[in-house]
Amino acid sequence: MREFCFNLKISAHEYVKYYQGIARAVYVKDKNGKSIQFPADVLKPFITKDGIYGYFIIRIDDRNKLIDIKKVAE
Repeated sequence: MREFCFNLKISAHEYVKYYQGIARAVYVKDKNGKSIQFPADVLKPFITKDGIYGYFIIRIDDRNKLIDIKKVAE
């Protein structure tokens, strides 16, 4: 299992692209500068009227399958 920590700032206007299916993946750099990509739909539980903002931890298994994602701070 691997774990990645990152800040995320996606405005409500920007998230519309993901919602409409125009963009399907989110690309971020973790706290160590490593680039990671994951499906945008895993962020649905974190959407607010302002968008998605906060510090997140995502865990993946050895086959690069998502285990979970959680928001740990604003």
